[in-house]
Amino acid sequence: MPMARDNNNFISLERAKKPFFIGVDLGGTNIKAGIVDDLGRPLAWLSVPTDVPKGPEDASARMGKAVLQVAEKAGVDISNIARVGLGSPGTMDIPAGKLLKPANLKGWDYFPLRDRVSQHCGLPVTFANDANAAAYGEFWVGSGRDFHSMVLFTLGTGIGSGIIIGELCLDGEHSHGGECGHIIINFSPDARLCGCGQRGHLEAYTSATAVVKRTREALDAGRSSSLTADLNRGGELTPKLVAEHAENGDPLSLDIIMETARYLGVGITNVMHTLDPNGILLGGAMTFGGNETQLGRDFLAEIKAEVKRRAYAILAEKTVIDFATLGGDAGYIGAAGLARLEFLKK
Repeated sequence: MPMARDNNNFISLERAKKPFFIGVDLGGTNIKAGIVDDLGRPLAWLSVPTDVPKGPEDASARMGKAVLQVAEKAGVDISNIARVGLGSPGTMDIPAGKLLKPANLKGWDYFPLRDRVSQHCGLPVTFANDANAAAYGEFWVGSGRDFHSMVLFTLGTGIGSGIIIGELCLDGEHSHGGECGHIIINFSPDARLCGCGQRGHLEAYTSATAVVKRTREALDAGRSSSLTADLNRGGELTPKLVAEHAENGDPLSLDIIMETARYLGVGITNVMHTLDPNGILLGGAMTFGGNETQLGRDFLAEIKAEVKRRAYAILAEKTVIDFATLGGDAGYIGAAGLARLEFLKK
């Protein structure tokens, strides 16, 4: 059965502005589906398991069913749904609406995901990269709503990113635009190996996977840390654990997080010098509490300090660097927003 969550930001059907759009955010573990009105305000939300081993056809059928269920949950007749947006992890061919070889969806290679979901729900579907969809969500109704152009970095197991310029989501000519997690920040032969198989990429230094690896290396090299006692008791080394120990004053944990910030500052500077956007936003699961915690604020301050050291002065002064605000809702809201853009164009 779908799992729904309470959200005080949901609006009632009576307050909503037609037409309605549904966004689907496909992840390696869960599929989120949400319905928003013409102003991007959510009415309802639900989640179902992805069940990757069952294959893409099975998942397509459940995505189609989730679309119909979330409309019913909101009390919206399906005739008032203008279009569905589907955000998926890559790699993909966006114009063709199909996956290529997505790393975290094993066995789903070359599947025509857009058209199969459309057939299962009976509605037209707009296909997008999940990070680009999240970026558009922040641009439309989140932290980037006052920007003309912005870049979103999602900090998690990997580093996702999306670029929005005006109403344009930068997909690129080969559906691989906005892959800022794979900016090269170290070109030496022994640079860290990225999950994509190449060396020296930003993701290899700043992802959750990288934080754990760098922390483990420091411990193995003999650095003292309060982490050791937790790990000896069977605790799992995660960025969350590193953050907890940093907040409690552990020097190694704090060093790892601030070093991560500096690496991010280098990558962000490269993006600023390439695009000169209004803003850079940071989202995802690894923001160390964001603006709500001292550690999160210190993390952001260290990123800004590194940018100031490396960027053109005018860019360091004028470019807004801040945390995203939509959290896990960004993906489905942004997918719905991209569906709305295509609906308006047509």
